[in-house]
Amino acid sequence: MIIYDREIPDRDGYAIERLFDSTFGPGHFAKTAERVREYSYSMPEITRVGLLNGKLIAVCRVWPIFIGGVPTLFYGPIAVAPDYQGGKVGRSVTEASLEAGAASGHKFACLIGAPAYFGRMGFEVQPFGSIEFPGPQDPSRVMLRRLNASSDEPYPTGKVTFPRDARRAEATQKAYLQRAMWEE
Repeated sequence: MIIYDREIPDRDGYAIERLFDSTFGPGHFAKTAERVREYSYSMPEITRVGLLNGKLIAVCRVWPIFIGGVPTLFYGPIAVAPDYQGGKVGRSVTEASLEAGAASGHKFACLIGAPAYFGRMGFEVQPFGSIEFPGPQDPSRVMLRRLNASSDEPYPTGKVTFPRDARRAEATQKAYLQRAMWEE
């Protein structure tokens, strides 16, 4: 049975980075979503991992951002080990992360992804140009979802910016990279 648990960096950090590398390859660092992650920091308390017999097989990482000054959670990357793809593991780990985001009191979730897939989880494509990312982005893949916002509260619009304490991002990334080098 797969258990969906919060990320514990000392337990999961290296396995998450390996999963991202094996799932997405080195090209994922060139995506605009990576520019967002570069200037933020992951939130292990909301991030969820899928564990099967103690082995990490899935992750949905979560990052704090602002859209037009409105606090928003940025979801992704979402990765599932190749042997477990196609069996709703990705959806389950994402839904577990969304539940954690809602439980923590956040109002909105954002991701860049396939509308056919993420629309089933309540995400909605946003109007062209309503959200400005730090780099080019296909507007048909920019999606938001309400977590604790009422249905009549409008989605945030504007420029994507980062928390004041985003310097944590650099420290977090260095720690993950150092851990990866130690364990190879």
